[in-house]
Amino acid sequence: MRKPWITAMAVALPLTLAACGGSAPPGTEGTGEGGGSASGDTITIGSLHPLSGAAAADGQQMDNGAQLAVDAINEAGGIESLDGAQLELVSADTQGAPEVGQSEAQRLIQEGAVALVGTYQSAVSQNVAAVAERNSVPFVIDVSSADQILQQGYQFTFRLQPSAAVLGQRGAQYLAEVSENAGSPAQRVAILHEQGPFGTAITQSFTAEAESAGMEIGPVISYDPASVSDFTTQITSIREADADVLMVAGYYRDGVLVANAVDTVQPGLDAVWGVANGAFDTPQFPGEVGAAGEGFFDANYRLDMTNPDTQALAELYQETYGDEIRTAAVLSYDAVRVIADALERAGDASPQAVRDAIAETELDSLIAQDGPITFDENGENQNAAPILMQVVEGTVEQVYPEEYAETEPVYPATPGL
Repeated sequence: MRKPWITAMAVALPLTLAACGGSAPPGTEGTGEGGGSASGDTITIGSLHPLSGAAAADGQQMDNGAQLAVDAINEAGGIESLDGAQLELVSADTQGAPEVGQSEAQRLIQEGAVALVGTYQSAVSQNVAAVAERNSVPFVIDVSSADQILQQGYQFTFRLQPSAAVLGQRGAQYLAEVSENAGSPAQRVAILHEQGPFGTAITQSFTAEAESAGMEIGPVISYDPASVSDFTTQITSIREADADVLMVAGYYRDGVLVANAVDTVQPGLDAVWGVANGAFDTPQFPGEVGAAGEGFFDANYRLDMTNPDTQALAELYQETYGDEIRTAAVLSYDAVRVIADALERAGDASPQAVRDAIAETELDSLIAQDGPITFDENGENQNAAPILMQVVEGTVEQVYPEEYAETEPVYPATPGL
C-alpha cells in the first residue's frame, strides 16, 4: 500500500504549517557526528540553497518547497516503516558561493543530517557533492545542470533535473524544429551565458547540436551573473552581428536585465531563446518585465500542471507564501519525496541504507518528464526531459512538444514588436 503523501501530499496539509520555511536550530534533538543517524523520533534532512544574494528569490522558493514536503509527510504520519518517525528540515544559506555551500554541507552532516537536498547553482553543487561523497551521505540535487557533477564516479549523488547535455541538445533540437515548421529556419544564433559551470555546459551542448543542424553560432558572450547590472553593450554587439536568434542561459535577475536590454536596443531578432533560463519560464517574469518579455521562449524542466497533485501543491504554495510557485521549488519538493520514499522502503535511516534505496527509486514526479523518477548508474534521472515554453499574452504557456503543448508556438516572435 502506497503512503498517502507519495501521491497527494499537498491536499490535506493545514495552511498554518510551514509559514516560515525553516525549522528548529540544527541538532536540537540528539545530533550525531559524521551524519547519518535518526535522532529519537526525528530524522534530519539538510536543505542547502541561496537564501541571500542574487539568487535568493529562487533559493527561498526551493527551501519553501522542501519544507512543504516535510510538513506533508509528517502530517500524513511520518515514515511508517520507522514507527512514524518525523522529518525535520534544517536549512542552510549557501549564499550562492561554492566555499560556503561546502562548509555548510559539512556542518549539516556533522549535526546529523541523513541526506541533503540542493543547491540551485552548479558550482555550489559540485562542492556539496564532494562533501557528500567524502562523508558517504546521500545528496539529491534538485536544480544544478552541469554535467561534470556526476562525471566523477560518485555513488551518493543523484540529480532530478535534466543534465546540461540533455537541456542543450533538446533546446537546439526544439529551435530547429519550431523554426523550420514555421518556415523561417534559424540560421545564426548568438549566445549569452553566465560564466559558471551551468552556463558553460549548456552552451557547449547547445552549440554542438545547433551546428549539427546547420546553424551558425556567434558571437558567444559570457558574463558574471552576480555583478552584471546592464546588458546594453552585449545586446548591441549581437545586433551588429546580425544574429536572428539569441540563446540565453542564466538566472532570474540577469534574465530580467536581458529582457530590458533587448527592449531598449531592439536587435531585430526572430526570437530570444532561453535554455534552462532561470527567468523566462517563471510566472513572475512577464509581470516584472511586461511587454519586453512577450514571445520569449525557454526550453527547461517544468512543473506538470496536468497533474492534480501539482495543481494542489501550486495552490497550497500560493496560499501559504502569497507567491506563485516556481518549477525549482517543485523539484525541491520532489527531492524530499525521493528521500522519504527511500526511508520508507529501507526501514533504516542510516545514510548507506538511504543511498541504496534512492538508487532503486521508481516514483511518480510532479515535473513533466518522460516517465517516473528513476536513476541510472551515474545518478542521473533517466526520464528527466525539458519542454518548450513561451510567454504568450503575458502568460507562460507550454508550446512544444505537442504532447505537452497548451497552445502552439508563435515563431518568429520578434521582441518589442
